Amino acid sequence: MKTAVCNRSTLILKGRVFDFYAENVTLPNDVTLEMEIIRHPGAAAIVPVMADGRVLLLQQYRHAVGGFIWEIPAGTLDPKEDPLVCARRELVEETGYSARYFEKLAEITPLPAYSDERIHLFLGTGLEKATQDLDADELLYVHPVEYQRCLDMIAAGEIQDAKTISALHLSAGRLG
Repeated sequence: MKTAVCNRSTLILKGRVFDFYAENVTLPNDVTLEMEIIRHPGAAAIVPVMADGRVLLLQQYRHAVGGFIWEIPAGTLDPKEDPLVCARRELVEETGYSARYFEKLAEITPLPAYSDERIHLFLGTGLEKATQDLDADELLYVHPVEYQRCLDMIAAGEIQDAKTISALHLSAGRLG
């Protein structure tokens, strides 16, 4: 099968987290077009499950969507960082808990039409209290939520974040 060919790639904006490119691309069907692409280093996200079965959900402020949304802990990979290392770091930083056990759930591509971002999803268990260490731009609140309530929040439209919905559904078989 034929693949696309990038004829030209021009950096439009170098951002703090990702870069924005304009690319001239010839698709496998020989159609050539201009595309805007977000080049992202990737991320890791964790479904942290407490000993009693509750999930640590974050209510986090996201300016792009105009307010607080429900999410699982997640963060951007540092250059050449292993996704598990990122998951471990972000769990502690955002929730104030560490996990003894991590299980890879999946790797998802949330915005394939215009971004190469891949998010590595993990299940974290064996939680132990640690010290939360939020970045200056992180405004969030940690809430232990019953697993079934998480699924109910998805069904009711209260949880809209794609990585969170994916990870919670993927963890269902492992959490019973």
